[in-house]
Amino acid sequence: VQLQASGGGLVQSGGSLRLSCAASGRTLSMYVMGWFRQAPGKEREFVAGINRSGSSTFYTDSVKGRFTIFRDNAKNTVYLQMNSLKPDDTAVYYCAAATRYGVVIGTDYDYWGRGTQVTVSS
Repeated sequence: VQLQASGGGLVQSGGSLRLSCAASGRTLSMYVMGWFRQAPGKEREFVAGINRSGSSTFYTDSVKGRFTIFRDNAKNTVYLQMNSLKPDDTAVYYCAAATRYGVVIGTDYDYWGRGTQVTVSS
């Protein structure tokens, strides 16, 4: 499956962005999906994950209550709605596909899209 993330940009602190991850090549519903991010000089970190049907989600603590991951399998797309953005959220965001639910380590994900830059100004 090929993944393409989009929707990043520059936003002020407190603002919102919605990232999209479009899949091609295979049906997205076959995969558990996740969002990761990597800030300059930092390691890549898990942000959010969602099961195949979209009925279950999980988040890293720093984004709980602010970010929402959801999917539209009919459109072969996964989204990350980001509200109340903070400068610490500045990073390149990546979507990834896995076959096991609940995994938060990047090496457990089999397919990756190119990242999209999110910059939050203070």
